[in-house]
Amino acid sequence: MREVKDRPANLREACVEEARAIVAEDGLEKLSLREVARRLGVSHGAPYRHFPSRDHLLAEIVARAFAAFAEALDTRSQKSEPPQDFGAMGRAYLTYALEQPLNYRLMFGTPLPAPTDHPEMMRQARHAFALLRENLKAAHAAGDRPIDAEALDRHALFIWATMHGTASLLASDAIRQIDLSDSVLAGAPEHSLTMIGRALALC
Repeated sequence: MREVKDRPANLREACVEEARAIVAEDGLEKLSLREVARRLGVSHGAPYRHFPSRDHLLAEIVARAFAAFAEALDTRSQKSEPPQDFGAMGRAYLTYALEQPLNYRLMFGTPLPAPTDHPEMMRQARHAFALLRENLKAAHAAGDRPIDAEALDRHALFIWATMHGTASLLASDAIRQIDLSDSVLAGAPEHSLTMIGRALALC
C-alpha cells in the first residue's frame, strides 16, 4: 500500500489523488475520508475541510473521469464526412475506455452518489451523450434520412451499449479464455463500429 509521509501542500488535490489510488488498489468499498487522511498522514478531520462526506469526494473523482472522457471525444481526430466522424468518435470512446480503465470503471462500474446532490458530477456525462446525439443526427442528415428525437435517442443508446459492451469485454480476463484468435480480438473494435454502421444504415 502506498504511503505519503510529507504533509501535502494542496490537501484538496492530494485527497482526490489518494481516493483514486484507494479505489484502484483496494476497491470502492475501502474508500473513506478516514482512510484518505491516514494514508496522507494528516488528521482525520483534515479532508472534511474540502469534502463534507465520502460521497462528495467520490462525486469529485467521478466528475473528473467524465470530464476527461468528454474531452477525449471532443478532441478526437475529426473527419469532414459525418459517417466517418461517427467512426472517429467510436474509436476515441474505445481508446479512452482501454487506456483509462480506472476512469472507465468509476464512470460505468461504480455505484454513484445521488446525482441530485452532486449535479456537477454528471454534467460532462450529459455533454458526452449530447456529442453522440449530434454526431448521429449529422450522419443521418448527410444521408438524407431525417430522424425524430425519440428514434435518435434509441439509436444513440444502442450505440453506447454496443461500445460499452465491446470495451468491457476487451478489458476483461474472460475474453482471453474462450479460444478467440489474436486477429479477432484485435479487429473487434473496428468490427463493432462497422456493424453499428450497417445496423443503422450509416455505411
